[in-house]
Amino acid sequence: MNPYNLSPSAKAIERIPVFIISGFLGSGKTTLLNRLLSHAPKSAVIINEFGATPIDRQLLREHKVPLSTLVGGCLCCQVIGSLTPLLKNLRMAWDSGNRRASSRLADGIHTIPGDKPFERVIIETSGVANPEPVLDILLREKWIAQRYSLQGVITTVSAVMDEDHFDYFPEVQAQIAWADTVVMTQTDLATTQQIGRMSARLDQLAPAATRLTAVQGALDPNVLLNVPQKFRRLRDTERPDLPDHGFSSITLQLEHPLPWERLQKALEYLVSHYPKQLVRLKGMVYMPEQSRPLLVQGSAGRLYPATRLPVRASDDGIGRLVIISHGEIKGLAEDLMTQLRSDS
Repeated sequence: MNPYNLSPSAKAIERIPVFIISGFLGSGKTTLLNRLLSHAPKSAVIINEFGATPIDRQLLREHKVPLSTLVGGCLCCQVIGSLTPLLKNLRMAWDSGNRRASSRLADGIHTIPGDKPFERVIIETSGVANPEPVLDILLREKWIAQRYSLQGVITTVSAVMDEDHFDYFPEVQAQIAWADTVVMTQTDLATTQQIGRMSARLDQLAPAATRLTAVQGALDPNVLLNVPQKFRRLRDTERPDLPDHGFSSITLQLEHPLPWERLQKALEYLVSHYPKQLVRLKGMVYMPEQSRPLLVQGSAGRLYPATRLPVRASDDGIGRLVIISHGEIKGLAEDLMTQLRSDS
């Protein structure tokens, strides 16, 4: 059966491999992506961030890759309409690069094999996204399906994630259920009992998925990029619209650098005072007399160790914090500012 109605003599279209990285808020998707890009730098990257201010791309500042960011919603609902034109633009850039390479060869100018602007596309969905609508685009939209080849869904799962998330957030179950490869992260922060309970959950939700473990994103990238493709059965009916997640996000700007001790205390207060509602905190901030910005992250009632980032020409010295919560937390911004003003 020919799904695209191509005649046997029609020229085959070379398809670009696509990998999807999924996983709940704070599970280490971007850390894993960093690792993959260090190993496979000729990749085009699409990052979807739920908040209005892109923070995750700051983690990729050392990689010179084609990078697109979809912000202000998640890929399974609010910004899903932006993915198809973005993939079309990437494909046209890829085709243009191939034509330039062929022209150089025709002119007798030496060029290396596979001289393309990128060799694969990696899509990192937001932490609250169900990957199914992205799969629908890649597998059902004829123009896209002819030119892109889905290689697999990689889902990160934190070993220290609150187990209530499985029952409270259907997105968690969907992310794992659609996974071809499940990467358990943050095992260095978990107890043996936590790892055992998480493994049992994964056995239930994704029994056929390849299972890997990563500490700080450290694993063999070849394993992720060479997992055998799996058969996917597409639904016969149109996918229904997904219900609203019920997540909210706020972005705070810190116009002036703050001492780390004061900011750390305020952030620790937030993640401990709102352990259930506050599901993700991330941001890039500045310290007095320090040109290198500091990346801060927190989730599941925990503030993670801050990380220094290299200086970049576009840095403006303004700190930005994105806070994602399940439901709106009234007075959250005012509460944080009160903590930041406190000297005690």
